[in-house]
Amino acid sequence: MSAPTTSAPVANWSLRGILLTVILTLTLGLWGLSTLIVYLNADRESQELFDQSLEETANLLLSLADHQLQERMAINSAKLAQTNDNRHNPYLKFEIWDNANRLMYKNSDAPAALFTGARVDGFIWATVNGQRWRIYSTWDDGRHLQIQVVEPNTHRTEISSRFAYKIFWFALLIMPLMAASIWWTVNRVFRVLRRSADEVAQRTPNDLRDVSMVGIPSEVHPLLLAINRLFERVRRTLEHEQRFTADAAHELRTPLAAIKTNLQVIQRARSDAERAEFIDGLSTSVDRASRLVEQLMTLARLDPQYEKYPDLKALDIAELIAAQLPGLRTQAGRLQLQLDVQLEPAPCLIQKDFFLILLSNLVNNAFCYTPQHGRVLLSCRREQDEVCLIVADSGPGISPDMHERVFDRFFRLADANKPGSGLGLSIVKRIADTHDASIRFGPGLLGAGLAVEVRFPA
Repeated sequence: MSAPTTSAPVANWSLRGILLTVILTLTLGLWGLSTLIVYLNADRESQELFDQSLEETANLLLSLADHQLQERMAINSAKLAQTNDNRHNPYLKFEIWDNANRLMYKNSDAPAALFTGARVDGFIWATVNGQRWRIYSTWDDGRHLQIQVVEPNTHRTEISSRFAYKIFWFALLIMPLMAASIWWTVNRVFRVLRRSADEVAQRTPNDLRDVSMVGIPSEVHPLLLAINRLFERVRRTLEHEQRFTADAAHELRTPLAAIKTNLQVIQRARSDAERAEFIDGLSTSVDRASRLVEQLMTLARLDPQYEKYPDLKALDIAELIAAQLPGLRTQAGRLQLQLDVQLEPAPCLIQKDFFLILLSNLVNNAFCYTPQHGRVLLSCRREQDEVCLIVADSGPGISPDMHERVFDRFFRLADANKPGSGLGLSIVKRIADTHDASIRFGPGLLGAGLAVEVRFPA
């Protein structure tokens, strides 16, 4: 008893799990990155808007203060009053100084000293008492008055924080929906694959119908199409094997019946001469059965095959034929036939053993159907990009309408009275196909017969 075979361990991984993981990770990562970019851009733009608002406010206050000062008195002898109006936004502070470093105007929350401690123009950041401030300073057109407007950074950060919280809660709401949508989509696609897998798994060995391709994604279409083509090839192979088995059983029945009859007659033979006669018949039946079995075994070696043989070698068929000539001449002499040979160098890629089988079947057919004192021609030559093998005879030939049918297995001509299995040309055709060779029929010798021409690629 042979030891049970153990299959190699199969890597256990899930395509669906990988797709879900990759897609969810990429989606969450891209969403997070996009959210960060949006937040940073929004924060930058909001800072620009705040600065623009701060600048416009400063210019407006400075213009009003300058106008009021010109109406009341000369700038060197006037001082503006401090405002105590609490209706303004308490977070904003401003001071107006003249060019003599005198405080002309400020709101109630502003200190009595320069915010920056020095005269500067434009925007700056300053930290006072641990708090960060945004300061904008500018002069009027005559550089008589300078205004400094300050705004605490807390106001800006509060607005940015509220925006960030909104984005966060929106993401917290949308992320589960996106994850659920991705999970549903991937599972829906794999549900189609699971349906096809279940359909194939439920098939019996004799159920080789095509797998349904309704509703499958285009990416899976080539896979199921390949499976259906495989099923089709298996169907053809099974049909072929069933037909071949039935034909083989039918063909073997005749020589086996003859063997049985001869044995029965031998057992009842009344003389040695009669027994010897039926022993010859028994030998003929055994030879026929052996020939049929040999041809069947040859076909078994050739079928089923769908690719050319991988061990083709560069050989000269003229040399191979020359090595077989002694036996062929002896066989032709025994049958009282004339064998003519015309060999020219003809190198090509062939498989030696199968080429000799092809040669043997063609020559045996020619010998079998050529009458005594007839002629058989065996030749080979190279013609441009092809190597040509010709076996011609002076026998009865084959009508053109039968040229295609003679390659069918167990097919024999209706008027054929020669022993045979009907497999010879089927084997020749199969071997020619494996070598990408073509077979042609033509007129034979002496105005009759048949010429079989096999052309191999050189």
